[in-house]
Amino acid sequence: MTLLQPRFRYRALCRFSVVVLTVALAAPWAFAVAGLSTESVQTLIFMREEEKLARDVYLTLSEVWEQPVFANIARSEQEHMDAMLAMLDRYGLPDPATTVVGVFNNSDLQSLYDDLIRRGQKSVTEALFAGAAIEEMDILDLQQALADERLPVDLRQSYENLLAASGNHLRAFVRNIENQGLVYEAQFMTNEQLTAVLSMPTQRPGSNSSQIGRGGNGGRWR
Repeated sequence: MTLLQPRFRYRALCRFSVVVLTVALAAPWAFAVAGLSTESVQTLIFMREEEKLARDVYLTLSEVWEQPVFANIARSEQEHMDAMLAMLDRYGLPDPATTVVGVFNNSDLQSLYDDLIRRGQKSVTEALFAGAAIEEMDILDLQQALADERLPVDLRQSYENLLAASGNHLRAFVRNIENQGLVYEAQFMTNEQLTAVLSMPTQRPGSNSSQIGRGGNGGRWR
């Protein structure tokens, strides 16, 4: 079974694209009003489009395969997109997300979306593995974001809620894969990180989810 290649370890490129977008769209005083570190600004803008990527992939694959997991999680990802937009609005930052499914301002996320859709269209099994890969990457990115000690309380809570949901989503995809008689192996996480996530019960927003699978690589882009 073909797995996604580790070509997505290019956070520097993604972050550079985000900085360019931010400078192009934001007023010169936006950063001062936001009161966030440059890293936090970049991460928040990136997270908005990363949640869009998850939603768009699941919406598209739900039209290809009759698997309720895609439509169900797509609805959750829409809520995550809305949560990130609320944070952008709160800090006076520009919204990088387009209104068109499958279209992204960040060129690297665009490439990732295209690769995931090509993979997911091959078979329902590949589609489920693509979904699990997205959730693994989301978890690693959120853990990296939460490692920033300068992160404001409201952003930290939002990221922890997303982290809890991503763990739930990963477990859902893995269950669907294992129901086909397959064994799921980590695609981007370490085996220890994956085991930690899969061994946890369903998480609810507001729970202490920041410890999910911590350790190992600590981030998709490293």
